[in-house]
Amino acid sequence: MRLCMTKRIRSYMCSAFIAARAEFGYNTTMRRRFLSFVLILPLFAACRKSPEPPRTGEALGTVCTVNAFADGTAALYDALFARLRQIDGIFSATDARSELSAVNRAAGERAVSVSGELFSVVQAALRVSALTDGAFDCTVGPLVSLWGIATDHARVPSDAERESARSLVGWRDCVLSAEDSSVFLAKKGMALDLGGIAKGYAADVLADILRARKVRRAVINLGGTIYVVGTKADGTPWRVGVKNPDDPQGEPALALDLGEVAVVTSGDYERFFEQDGIRYHHILDPKTGFPARTDLRSVTVVHQSALLADALTTAFFVLGMDKSRELAQRLGIGAVFIAENHAVSATDDLAQNVVLF
Repeated sequence: MRLCMTKRIRSYMCSAFIAARAEFGYNTTMRRRFLSFVLILPLFAACRKSPEPPRTGEALGTVCTVNAFADGTAALYDALFARLRQIDGIFSATDARSELSAVNRAAGERAVSVSGELFSVVQAALRVSALTDGAFDCTVGPLVSLWGIATDHARVPSDAERESARSLVGWRDCVLSAEDSSVFLAKKGMALDLGGIAKGYAADVLADILRARKVRRAVINLGGTIYVVGTKADGTPWRVGVKNPDDPQGEPALALDLGEVAVVTSGDYERFFEQDGIRYHHILDPKTGFPARTDLRSVTVVHQSALLADALTTAFFVLGMDKSRELAQRLGIGAVFIAENHAVSATDDLAQNVVLF
């Protein structure tokens, strides 16, 4: 065990020794007794090492930050970011070495046996696809690649290109086999893109690691996919801001006061490009092949599962205000909507948690 003494303790010990020598004289017996005192005292006054600062790195195509506050250690952050890199290596749609890429390369030809991790996330993605009638569709990969939004080759595709890519999008053509943990894309040219659910899954995994390691409080932020773990030191709720779509770098449009939960926001201001004076954002409507045209600027979903919240923010944005609100209420899921006219509304169970600025 490593022990250390503060300046205050060292000063106290020095003063004590001087006082003892003045009072009793200095001899061999006194020296031995005092040294015993010196060795024992640090056991009661050992220095607590300061926590590590929050760790930030890149993974899953975004900037990721974890703050474990007083329980943050280098070993903890190393483990968390190693796990993030592992998840990235499975779910990346751009890394040819990833498991997901192997599935996409085999589209229309054969099923690919995958890890339980990828299998379970694709399975969850297909459930959300069915639940939202394809507003969220994990086979949207051909359209994502065609538009190239957030890359250096972003462009508006021709109608023919768009229709060709759209014909390859359809979650019902993604076939899973639990027997051999395999994934099969029925049409050649199909491609899974789990960008709308993988960050949520990763946030859930990191939250579980933090709980297993008895971390008392932490904030996970994976490019806007947020998980708050534990309770604040002063016992007050966590306050999570929701960006202003017109000024994402400025003051938040609102905040949510919450307990331990995931908070995920999707909006038309996150990734986009402009061509001929028209702005094209990254949330694509699988049924039209265009960026979704709705009455919303952003959607925030609050849920214990970051995976589900992540996927539903995309689906809700595509569905628009009325359908999304109805589905959220039916599922008992909290959501906050910022409309095109900047009006803010929330599902009934979340309204009391909204703080407007």
